[in-house]
Amino acid sequence: MPATKPPPESVLISESRLQHRIRELGAQISTDYENQELVLLGVLRGSVLFFADLARAISATGPPNPDCGVRVRFEFVQLRSYHESTKPSKVQLIHGGSDYLEHRHVLIVEDIVDTGYTLKFLREHLGTLNPKTVKVCTLLDKPAQRQVPVAIDYIGFEIPDTFVVGYGLDYAQQYRNLPYIALLESI
Repeated sequence: MPATKPPPESVLISESRLQHRIRELGAQISTDYENQELVLLGVLRGSVLFFADLARAISATGPPNPDCGVRVRFEFVQLRSYHESTKPSKVQLIHGGSDYLEHRHVLIVEDIVDTGYTLKFLREHLGTLNPKTVKVCTLLDKPAQRQVPVAIDYIGFEIPDTFVVGYGLDYAQQYRNLPYIALLESI
């Protein structure tokens, strides 16, 4: 069992800033997909808190009429790339999307995009399922780490090249439950 790491040193993005930005993203996605069906594809495990809040922000901005607004479906994919480390390694598919993605609008919901390898891998996998469109919404973007070019359609926050935890993001399965994004400098 890995040793418990010290707590994060400082808050990078507060809970209130996170929630405000997620509401803004939800409003933009609602506008972009008005009167359409959208499959939110959550990348487990890190995106789960962001996914839930974003899904509520999308539905909260649409009208109650089922013939208007955005009709949202949920799907999940589980990938692994960090393997109990702070450096990403080879991407592995653990559980992947469903057949009903064919001919549907898909929005990948990611916690963080850094090297771009995970997103590139996932886009290639989704291509085999023949969706109508694929776009990406990430809570955090770390462009200083980018090693392959990837298109990101909706970005919550751009962050510096540092290791962060909280709000679903972890280090060795710790800190996911923090309601904010924090720097983890002592690793």
